[in-house]
Amino acid sequence: MSFAIDITVERGGRRISGNFRAPSGLTALLGPSGVGKTTVLDCVAGLLRPERGRIVVADAVMFDSEEGVDVPPERRACGYVFQDARLFPHFSVRENLLYGWRLAAQERRWMTLEEALDFLGIGHLLDRMPRTLSGGEAQRVAIGRALLSGPRFLLMDEPLSSLDAARREEIMVVIERIRDELRLPILYVSHEAAELDRLADQVIPIHAK
Repeated sequence: MSFAIDITVERGGRRISGNFRAPSGLTALLGPSGVGKTTVLDCVAGLLRPERGRIVVADAVMFDSEEGVDVPPERRACGYVFQDARLFPHFSVRENLLYGWRLAAQERRWMTLEEALDFLGIGHLLDRMPRTLSGGEAQRVAIGRALLSGPRFLLMDEPLSSLDAARREEIMVVIERIRDELRLPILYVSHEAAELDRLADQVIPIHAK
């Protein structure tokens, strides 16, 4: 079981609950904006502490309120890909990619820079600065930075929503390759049902309370 989530958390004056189990593959959280999908991802990443509950990813307990377990974010081996890429603007593409690699413990580094460049087709971008990249190029670099951090699983928060149709198709192909070739468990947030018809192995509806 890749994801076993049962949490309650308060954010922005609302109480948000997430309770689901999902096998390996790409698990999508589907629902309209504002229902708490990103909040669930932030809890899994360790960026937000639930009030109560339990988070298990790939058989590793990340959080358990009853047992007093709360693994720090840097030890969760989680790669997080955001909607807006969030590249460091003062770093080149090369420096952005190596940032995650340098933070990862040596035993967790299962992908080299050269392998990431080949997998994502971004070798020609190494000396560019983020401000010069297209949306699709920036998202490829963001995905590369996440992969080079040695993740055991990926969190993706609407990674296609800011892209035009052509760039969306390019990044969907990349996500399919991560799912099928790298076989990383992925927890994926979207509100686009058609997008998930193609990408998701299982869909978890999230409803407003």
